[in-house]
Amino acid sequence: MTIQVSTRRAATPSPSIEFFKGFLRNPREVGSIIPSSRFLTRRVMDCGRVRTARVIVELGPGTGVLTRQMLSLMRSDAKLIAVEISSDFADLLESTITDSRLHVFRGSAADLEGALAAAGETRVDLVVSGIPFSTMGNGEGNRTLQAAKRVLGPEGRFVAYQFRSAVRRLAEPVFGRPETHSGFWNIPPMRIYVWAQESCPA
Repeated sequence: MTIQVSTRRAATPSPSIEFFKGFLRNPREVGSIIPSSRFLTRRVMDCGRVRTARVIVELGPGTGVLTRQMLSLMRSDAKLIAVEISSDFADLLESTITDSRLHVFRGSAADLEGALAAAGETRVDLVVSGIPFSTMGNGEGNRTLQAAKRVLGPEGRFVAYQFRSAVRRLAEPVFGRPETHSGFWNIPPMRIYVWAQESCPA
């Protein structure tokens, strides 16, 4: 009797399916039902000046759609610190992205200093956030924004892409008035808010 052993590899998890499953498990932690579109990610990267940044923090990377795009454009000596509170998404990032420039930190976005310390850094050129500030409590949202301001370097940027304006309401007392860009090639439609550290109030 001959026993046939299958050599087929396990299928790589679909980012869209994993993202939707994550939304169903924790809708307050996931900003949308589907990952961001390539049009939106391109606008976010342009606004954040990803090509020239050396240290980047991504808050709420989810399945890593923007993460992968940023890694493809980043400098060879740059570092990307992905702060993810969902253990499922963190596992997915670590199992599907092998780039040594990526450092996954499992924890709250408010613990930016802890995330940087774990990666051996103290200052950041860019903080990118896709986490839904509209579902966060004001206290947690304020702690996250204050932490972002503390870790940004003199010419650093904070870029948030959101489909609600809660981040603007919370961030203006911390960073001042933002540049606002519309990201209509996305479902749901997103706005991109950009704050430059050099123009922030003291």
